[in-house]
Amino acid sequence: MPRYELDPAVVDCVEFCSKDYAPLLPGLSQITSRFNTHFHYTITAYGRDIEPLVPSIDDSVQTLCDLERIVGARRICWRYDPVLLTETYTIGRHLDTFASLCERLAGHVDRCIFSFVERYQKLEQNFPELSFPTPAERDALAAGLGRIAAEHGIPIQTCGNNGLWPQYGIGCSGCTTLAMLGAANGIEFRDLRHKGQRAGCGCFESRDIGAYDSCPNGCRYCYANRSPERARENWRSHHDPESPLLLGHLADGDEVSFSAQRSLLKPRQQLSLGLDG
Repeated sequence: MPRYELDPAVVDCVEFCSKDYAPLLPGLSQITSRFNTHFHYTITAYGRDIEPLVPSIDDSVQTLCDLERIVGARRICWRYDPVLLTETYTIGRHLDTFASLCERLAGHVDRCIFSFVERYQKLEQNFPELSFPTPAERDALAAGLGRIAAEHGIPIQTCGNNGLWPQYGIGCSGCTTLAMLGAANGIEFRDLRHKGQRAGCGCFESRDIGAYDSCPNGCRYCYANRSPERARENWRSHHDPESPLLLGHLADGDEVSFSAQRSLLKPRQQLSLGLDG
């Protein structure tokens, strides 16, 4: 398994992705004082029928505003994804909820990033009533999301190959690009080519220190958990802050190797606190 050094000399920016930052806020300054940071905050239209343990919309909006007071709006991307349809979560409900969220989040976020749910075998097994939006439904949703975001002055984009709707004022870019991270933190990166995180992805390559089958929130659309039971079992092993592993402890026979890391900042900024190269 690879070992990553959490050293500002080789970590240019720390990217967070979460649906609940409340537990992190009290100690966040310990990270922001040493590293450049960027935050993806997912707030959707769904209730506990789809996101069982995710905080309510009201609580999520309040936490995002609390986060913004600490790090500033430029460092926060609001994610409204994945967009999926059921008998309850119709196009109309999505647009109504999105409009309400835009009204509350305008001025507190840098942009909104949305995407439509993608087909994974796990979803068809764990979420049989899920309806994948048709091309016409995608177009209707994109038109509405683009119009509403513009009315509230929130730039909106998709990520990767999830759709192109420039006619609705919707941009298409990576959701974590060097330009985005640089603008958020007042830094400049070297002009580098990259392959993205996966096919069709415009995000700059990064090092993920998360783990599959470890989130206990139980979101029914999740592609990262094979089952809620397995995730809860793994979560219970996340208890030792002194362990170098996210889950559990190193065992006899485990091999750890140092990962190649280097700063990607322009030379004159290499001593600045700072995404992992």
